[in-house]
Amino acid sequence: MSDSIRDLYITGLINARALETEAIQLLSRQVERLENYPDVEASLRRHITESEVQRDRLDELLSSLGSSNSSVKDFITAAMANIAAVGHAFAPDEVLKNALANYAFEHYEIAAYKSLLTLADLAGHTSAQAPLDLSLREEERMAQWCHDNLDRITRRYAELRVSGEKAGV
Repeated sequence: MSDSIRDLYITGLINARALETEAIQLLSRQVERLENYPDVEASLRRHITESEVQRDRLDELLSSLGSSNSSVKDFITAAMANIAAVGHAFAPDEVLKNALANYAFEHYEIAAYKSLLTLADLAGHTSAQAPLDLSLREEERMAQWCHDNLDRITRRYAELRVSGEKAGV
């Protein structure tokens, strides 16, 4: 394995691990505030669990290469997630902003896992194929859920807002 390719690959794994930490924080802040959207809350809770498992998979891959996560990157991405969640919390359309952000974030994670699969191949880390592909498929399922439910969430928000009920969360 070429040192430069190996280094790129390890950096990608560390970045993806930090990304999963960010996802867990971001979604955790959202589920705390979804009292009027129980189905969204249930889906996000399921994906938090998936993200925790994905983070563990990345830890195992890093360990197999004699490396580990970056506490600094994990801290920074978790802080960014909390800041984003707080920023949306003050908006009357918080649930819509979160739905849009989640849609985009899932696609970012999909791109990250696709890139990692390529780097794993270039680095000759064949044992990474299955766990990375599993995480990719989980992200694709969540992205599809975001896609399939955006219209329904938007309609529910509009219905609650027009009727004068609490609509944001």
